Amino acid sequence: MRKPLVVLHVVASVSWPALMLCLLTLAVTALTTADADRLRAAYRAMGMLGDALVLPLSLLTFLSGVALGLGTSWGLFRYYWVSTKFWLTLAAMAASVFALTSRLHDAVRVADAHPNGPIPVAELGFVRYNTVIVPAVALSLYLFNVALSVYKPWGRRGEAGARRGRIPEAGGA
Repeated sequence: MRKPLVVLHVVASVSWPALMLCLLTLAVTALTTADADRLRAAYRAMGMLGDALVLPLSLLTFLSGVALGLGTSWGLFRYYWVSTKFWLTLAAMAASVFALTSRLHDAVRVADAHPNGPIPVAELGFVRYNTVIVPAVALSLYLFNVALSVYKPWGRRGEAGARRGRIPEAGGA
């Protein structure tokens, strides 16, 4: 059961930052274009991607990570790096589901409010920047989590003399 769970976790965990890259690409396109139709298309695509993928990818990443933590010798709270990933992923999931999707819906509302012709810059307001900032911050956080998975810093919790970066025995996996 462990290997299919690892596959699920890796696929979901890779898909989440990939989604942020897509959203960031569309947001930068919307921010830098002078073409109102391109801006509307970018914001509407961001809304569709967010509605279809943010919740499932964030939940799959978090839940599969928790299951792996509980079902392997790494545990959820035995190692500082695993605990850090747990809390960061939980925060990212909440921020993605609530803050990110809300920003994406704001962008879609602006696009839908002006179905034809130019969109006044005043109408765009801070939406233009929020749609770039939020996915950029999220992507940075996800990349930090990847680095934690690879480097496994900080050692084991509660063991003063534990060697850092040592992979635990496979018993229990």
